[in-house]
Amino acid sequence: MAELTRRGVLAGFMAAGAMPVWAEAPLRSPVPPARPVRTVGGVAAAADAIIAEAKLGGEVAYVVADAATGAVLEARGGGREMPPASTAKVITTLYALEKLGGGYRFTTRLIATGPVSGGTLQGDLILAGGGDPTLDTDDLGDMARALAAAGVRGISGAFRVWAGALPYLASIDAGQPVWLGYNPAVSGLNLNFNRVNFVWKRNGNGYDVGMDARAERFAPPVYSATVAVADRDLPIYSYRDGKTEDWTVARPALGKGGSRWLPVRRPELYAGDVFQTLARAEGVPLPAPVVAEALPVGTDLVRHESDDLRTILREMMKFSTNMTAEAVGMMASAQAGINDHVASGRAMADWLALALGTGPVPLVDHSGLSGASRMTPDEMVRALVTMGPKAGLRGLLKEIPMLDAKGRRIPGSPIRVDAKTGTLNFVSTLAGYVSAPGGRELAFAIFTGDVPRRDAVPDDQKEQPPGVVAWVRRSKRLQQQLIERWAAVYGA
Repeated sequence: MAELTRRGVLAGFMAAGAMPVWAEAPLRSPVPPARPVRTVGGVAAAADAIIAEAKLGGEVAYVVADAATGAVLEARGGGREMPPASTAKVITTLYALEKLGGGYRFTTRLIATGPVSGGTLQGDLILAGGGDPTLDTDDLGDMARALAAAGVRGISGAFRVWAGALPYLASIDAGQPVWLGYNPAVSGLNLNFNRVNFVWKRNGNGYDVGMDARAERFAPPVYSATVAVADRDLPIYSYRDGKTEDWTVARPALGKGGSRWLPVRRPELYAGDVFQTLARAEGVPLPAPVVAEALPVGTDLVRHESDDLRTILREMMKFSTNMTAEAVGMMASAQAGINDHVASGRAMADWLALALGTGPVPLVDHSGLSGASRMTPDEMVRALVTMGPKAGLRGLLKEIPMLDAKGRRIPGSPIRVDAKTGTLNFVSTLAGYVSAPGGRELAFAIFTGDVPRRDAVPDDQKEQPPGVVAWVRRSKRLQQQLIERWAAVYGA
C-alpha cells in the first residue's frame, strides 16, 4: 500500500465525494442499501436491522472507509466518544514505533560494582531492569548460568535490584479487583508479565498450596509471595502487602486442584527473589535482594536483550497483554523525559491529536484497560488510514476468522480481517482492515458499549458479571455481520 500524506488523504476524501464525517459523523449510514444485498454467505441486512437484532442496549458506533483513499463509505455515530478497550493498543503500537523504532530492544543487565577476584565479586551485584515487558523466568535462568560461566561464585556486597527505567505503577487500573492477573503492577524490572503462579491440590481434608514462577524450562518456588487457605465464602481472594505479598483464598472456591496466575505488586523484589533461587542452583549463592533507589555505577557482567519491538508488539496484539502495552507506551514517553504514567497517557493522547489534526483525545492509559478512556471510531479509522501503512500496522494485527452460526471457522472465507479486539464488561470493540472479495481494502472501527450497565456492576462481580458472556457474544456476531455487509456493498 502506498504511503499516504495527510494532504493526500484529505484530497481523497474530497475526490470521492465524501461528506465531512470526521468532525460531524452522521448517525446512520450515508449509503444505506434500499433493498437486501447478496453477499458471499447469503443476504446482508441493513445496518440498522443488524444492530436491532443484537439487542445490546447502550451504544453502537462505527466507521468504515476505503483504506487507500480514506473516503468514508458508511458511518454511525462516528464522532461519538466511547471506551476503546484493547483497541487502544493500536494507538500504543503506532506511538511506540514512532518514538522507539521497530528495532528497539529492552536490555536487562547484571552489573558488578567491583572486580571479580578468586570467584568472589568484590562489591555489589545489581539486577538492573530496562523495562522489558517480556522478561521471563527462563531468561533469568539463562542469566544466572551466564553469571556462573563468568567465574562468579559469590559476592562480598549486597544483591540489589533496580527498576527505575520506568515509573512504578501499582496496578494498571485501580478500579479493577485486586486479584486479576491482567491488572498487575508495572515497573522498570518486570517478570512473567508480573504474575505469580498460585497452585493448589486437595490433600485429605486440606490443601497443599504454593507459589511458583514457572516458564518453559524453569519453575522455581517463590518466597516473595505467599498464599493461605481461609475458611470463608467471600471474598474469594484477599491481599495484604507486608514483608511479602500475602494472599488468602476462600476454601469453597478451590475444588480438587488447579492453578491461577495472580498479579504481582512489587515486581522488582519478585524478580530478585526468583533470580536468587536460580543463581543458587548454578552455584552462586546470593543474599536476599534489596531495592536500589538509584542505578549504581559498575561493569556489565551479563546482558539479556529482548526481541525487537515489532516482534513484541505482534505478540501483544495477539494475546492483548496489558502490561506490555503500558511498558512500551511509558518507554516511548520516556524518550521525551516523561516519567509518570498519567503524564505518559496524556502525552500519547496529545501526540495522536496532533498527528490526526483533531481535538483532544481522552486516553488515560496505553492498554485500554481503564474504562475511563474514550475515543471515537472516526479517530481510530483516521489512524488506521493515515498512520497504519507507514508503520506496517496490518502485519502486526491478528487475523480474525469469519465464523458460522455455530461459532466454527468458515473454511476458505473470501473475506480476510486483520484487526485488534477489545473487551471490557459490556464493552466490545474491533478495529482494523478488511480485504473484500472484490479486491477493495477497507479500514474500520466498531465500538459497542453499554457503559451504564458496566458502571453498575458491583465489585464482587467484576471478573465476570451475569450476562456479560452472552452480551459479548452478541456484539461479536454483530461485528461480523457488519463486516460481511460492507464486503458485499463496498467490496468491489
